[in-house]
Amino acid sequence: MNSHNDSRWTHHHLFNAGNPAAERGTRAVMWITATMMVVEIVAGWWFNSMALLADGWHMSSHAFAIGLSAFAYGAARRYAQDPRFAFGTWKIEILGGFASAIFLLGVAAMMVFSSVERLFQPQTIHFQEAIFVAVIGLLVNVISAVILNKAQGGHHHHEHAGHDHHHHDHRHQHDLNLKSAYLHVIADAATSVLAIVALAGGLFYGWSWLDPVMGIVGAILVAVWAKGLLFDTGKVLLDREMDHPIVDEIREVIEIPAHPDDTRIVDLHVWRVGAEAYACAISIVTRSETLTPEQVRDQLRQHDEIVHTTIEIHRYG
Repeated sequence: MNSHNDSRWTHHHLFNAGNPAAERGTRAVMWITATMMVVEIVAGWWFNSMALLADGWHMSSHAFAIGLSAFAYGAARRYAQDPRFAFGTWKIEILGGFASAIFLLGVAAMMVFSSVERLFQPQTIHFQEAIFVAVIGLLVNVISAVILNKAQGGHHHHEHAGHDHHHHDHRHQHDLNLKSAYLHVIADAATSVLAIVALAGGLFYGWSWLDPVMGIVGAILVAVWAKGLLFDTGKVLLDREMDHPIVDEIREVIEIPAHPDDTRIVDLHVWRVGAEAYACAISIVTRSETLTPEQVRDQLRQHDEIVHTTIEIHRYG
């Protein structure tokens, strides 16, 4: 039996030592959101508007969750060189996104509860003041979304530096921690739009029921976004990668063109160690007397996403 362990992780490790642009962006958005939260809560108390108070406390949950994303970046950067993390600290960011998604589901549940309560116990709303503050809140969310979108663009540019155009297209990066912060901002923006529509309907047509109905619609949207984020981050945390196209590509490299001597994979494990970086452990059986782990490794090098390989070869026949 021949075996070989190869790692190109040092080349990719910097990609998992943190995302400076995203960290700066999420910190800025956290403070912007927290400031707007205080404005809405104070305005709601001053104008005796339960709608603004509710939206302010709703925004506080987003400020907390976005702060959690910023904390995840800081922790990933702080422990980037810690040898206890075998493949870097990238999954700290994924864990932050997962926790943030759970928090987002909690926000959706609170929105449904509050909206149903208002359907059965309507409250007087100061429509004009509430609309004014809601519009300001929407503008703040748009600014925050622009900040995070620029951070995402900067992250892509940083990660793809030094790679050819084909590889740039092939390795579409996904920062799930940044995505979670972005979803919180978009959820806030969507609920602000729904609130403006509901308040306008109440102001001009007397449809006071529209406010809680729009709250339920907004909660459904938030829950759908959170579910998608939970699936994406949970899949990474649980190493559910065996349905990824890279698995079929590994099989094609080893079993089809390169080694025809009844060479086949009997055991294959692939897991993600970065945004688009993978490790794999492969056991191969073959009739070939000359096939070596180094040859297999060289064949796999055509896929730059594979940064760590452990290869075993068993011979028979």
